Order: sequence, then C-alpha cells, then structure tokens
Amino acid sequence: MKPDEVRNITVVGAGLMGHGIALEYAIAGFQVTINDVSSDALEDAWKRIRESAHLMQQFDLIDAASAESALSRIHAAVDLESASASSDIVAEAMVEDLEQKSRVYHRLDKICPAHTIFASNSSSFMPSLMAEATGRADRFLGAHYFNPPYLIPLVEVIRGKDTSDETVELMTAILLRLGKTPVQVRREVPGFIANRIQAAVWREILTLIQDGVATPEDIDRVMTTSLGRRWTVAGPFETTDLAGLDLKLAVLGELLPSIASSPEVPHVLREKVSRGELGVKSGIGFRGEWSPERIAETRARLAHALTTIETWTQHE
Repeated sequence: MKPDEVRNITVVGAGLMGHGIALEYAIAGFQVTINDVSSDALEDAWKRIRESAHLMQQFDLIDAASAESALSRIHAAVDLESASASSDIVAEAMVEDLEQKSRVYHRLDKICPAHTIFASNSSSFMPSLMAEATGRADRFLGAHYFNPPYLIPLVEVIRGKDTSDETVELMTAILLRLGKTPVQVRREVPGFIANRIQAAVWREILTLIQDGVATPEDIDRVMTTSLGRRWTVAGPFETTDLAGLDLKLAVLGELLPSIASSPEVPHVLREKVSRGELGVKSGIGFRGEWSPERIAETRARLAHALTTIETWTQHE
C-alpha cells in the first residue's frame, strides 16, 4: 500500500488521546471511525472532539468550514468489527494494559484487511510485545503522540524488531500529511525517547523538592524562564554545540556524582498519591488547589502558548 492509497482510519480508544488523534486525521481529509467500549464513551469523545475543534478555530489553526468538514468525516462505532473491517490504519489509543491491548489486537488481526497497519499510541509498551498477538509484526509499529495531540507536533515512530521499512516509511508519510513532526525510534527501549528524558528530569526535580532544595513553584519558574524557553527553539545538542562541548564535559564531571540515580520513585510523589492529591483530577496537587476557573485558565494559557510557538518555530 502506498501513502496516497490510505483512505480509512480507525481509532480504537476514544479517550484523552484518541479523540484528538481522530480529529487530526479527519482534518487531513481521511475518513475516520472512532471505537470504544460503550456508547457513553463515544458520546464523551464526540463532546471532546467538538471542543477541540472549537479551540483550534479560536487560535486560527482551522476555519469554521474546515472544522465542520472534518467533523462530517468522523463516525463512531461500538462494534469493533464494523469500525475496522475496511481500515487502512488502526491507531490504537487504549488504556495502558498489555493484556487488554493484546486481546484487541488479536481480534483486529482477524477483522482487518491484510494490508492494514497497526499503530499503537502506547507510551510504555514496546511494539514487539503487542505485535505478538497478531500475524503481522511487519506491519506493526508505535506512533506515540503527545497531549494535546492537535497542538504538539511530535509523534515518535517506534520500530519493532520485525517492523518493515515500508511500514515505517508509509506511517511517516501519513504523519507528515497530518502536519506532524515524526521522529523515528530506531530501536525499542522502554519509554522511547521523550518519556525517558522526562523520567530522568522528574527523578531529579522530585529529589530537589524532597531534599528541601526548591519548591514546585520555583522549579516550574526555572523551567519556564530558562531551559524550556531555550529548548523550544534549539534542542540540548544544538545549544551545547553553541556553548562548547568542553564546557559541558566540565559541568557534567562536576555534577553527575550528585545527581539523583536511585531506581526507586522519590517518596514525595508516593506520599502525594497516597493522600489522594492527584492534581487536577482530585482538585489539589503539587501546585496547590485547582478550581475549575484555574484549570480553564491554565489550559487556555498553554494552548495559546503552543499555538503561538507553532507560528515561529521551524521543525526539521
């Protein structure tokens, strides 16, 4: 199958990520069917899709006519067979449960045409683990989006040990058509690229809080007023080339012995979770209480910043 022959997309799992992935494919002109376990879940997905389309209009990412056209290309189906029987690409965005994913992939393998590509949005499971439930490991890969998927350009394309070059090339071409920035993960590792980097940063900042070095508020200020701003336009390797590798060698030699390296999650996070302080979903987190007004303001601020950055950032 060639990229220009791809017509029908099935999104399995219409929750936090799935609804946004479905909207992106629809905006790009594909026919999209979203599938989930219940009509209630699909109704909620439709609500989120419309809200996301409205938000994109607010920030001039699409116009009203394009939004309505995209919505007309999205359909919903609780039945997995009717949702995926004619699919060219299945974009899976289910909960992170390997057993559940494997059961669904086993069914999809029997339902979908032989040419169908399976692209998992899993942020933790390696493609080869899920591909074992199918007879098409050569047409199975990871396509890991980031939240919110319609505002974050990156998609990690994760090659399984048996994924064919043709599958990687086709998926990359489709993602480029969506306006995404695909980056290939050339070898399977847990967490891929972005989440491994985030995990390393999180281990250190949680340790800084735990050891009384800084507050969550000040760590957020450090990230948003220095590293975050710089890395938006030039990544760590580019900025280090500008500064000098000899300087980086000297700094790392001094700091690495004192950087957190424990394989255990810092207890400050475990304590928060045990108290039910989960962030927005429980109304309180590291940054204090979250009222509905504060949640809406923060999300709008983030969306505005991301769309503004997109207008002046050049992606390779």
